[in-house]
Amino acid sequence: MPSSQVILIENISGLGAEADVVKVKAGYARNFLLPRGKAYEVTPVSLRKINLLKAKRAEREGRELNEAEELARKINKLKITLTLETGESGKAFGSITAQDIANRLKGELGGIEIDRHRIVLEKAIKETGAHEVSIKLHHDVTAKLNVTVRAAADQAADDAAEAEAAAEKAKGYKAKVKAKHSK
Repeated sequence: MPSSQVILIENISGLGAEADVVKVKAGYARNFLLPRGKAYEVTPVSLRKINLLKAKRAEREGRELNEAEELARKINKLKITLTLETGESGKAFGSITAQDIANRLKGELGGIEIDRHRIVLEKAIKETGAHEVSIKLHHDVTAKLNVTVRAAADQAADDAAEAEAAAEKAKGYKAKVKAKHSK
């Protein structure tokens, strides 16, 4: 099979990153990579452009690494609580999946989306309690997220207690205001 060498202009999964010189089948280069502007043919002129592409790649990789490190710092500080439906015996009816964690993180991080495939779970979480979840943000950066899973019945009881405490506080405030105005 005839092959040709090309210089990649952008990242192509399974083939290489920008500024890489790769050997591909001639038809793939001629019919896909070159017409779509994803690669240059290897020529003396294009070999001179390779330094510019390498500089661009280094800048992009540095920026991605800095963004990943900053996001990891934010995630490491977070502690999220998720609820899980359980029966009377404490057996879970469902589970907490990577998608559930990704959705919650999007809300906590102000709309920053994290792909669920970056969240490392051996298996879905089916037990209540504290769990530490790894999130692979970059090949060099991994964040640790503290996730507390609570039973829905416990959550409902805590919400009711909070509502009752807020009502008592409001009642006390109203009494103070009423006493102040009656003087």
